[in-house]
Amino acid sequence: MSKIDYDLTKIKAFVFDVDGVLSPSTVPLGADGLPCRMVNVKDGYALQLAVKHGYKIAIITGGCSESIELRFRALGIYDVYMGASMKLPILTKWMEENGLDASEVAFAGDDIPDHDCMKAVGLSVAPADADVDIKCVARYISTVNGGYGVGREIIEEVMKAQGEWMSTEKAFGW
Repeated sequence: MSKIDYDLTKIKAFVFDVDGVLSPSTVPLGADGLPCRMVNVKDGYALQLAVKHGYKIAIITGGCSESIELRFRALGIYDVYMGASMKLPILTKWMEENGLDASEVAFAGDDIPDHDCMKAVGLSVAPADADVDIKCVARYISTVNGGYGVGREIIEEVMKAQGEWMSTEKAFGW
């Protein structure tokens, strides 16, 4: 039984913010002034596995760097939207293009720019250290802080509910 109060068998797609969700909210700056984001390998494993199982995945972030695009493309995710100051129009268009109903989408965000997207999907998720206003609109608050396995937690819960987690040889390799 899932710890998430939502019918996880409905979920066909995942959308993630980056900073504060798939990377910690504290991001060191390099000598060139550009952010040096950390990534969680367990998030990465779950993301690539979800892609292999046919789930739709998008990244919508205000951040803009080549490293973001490289990271997610390496995991098989090609719907990467960077520099997004207004995320809801991007999310809405992406859902339409992929034939997704709001009830079929999980969105994980941590701060004010994610607010409207979280209200527009069936399963809204916030990391444990998310902004208080975001926690108020989240249907589920993760057990972990951003950058420390939020993606893995959500994907694993959904795939387990759908009988897809560790169900084939796809689960045992990158």
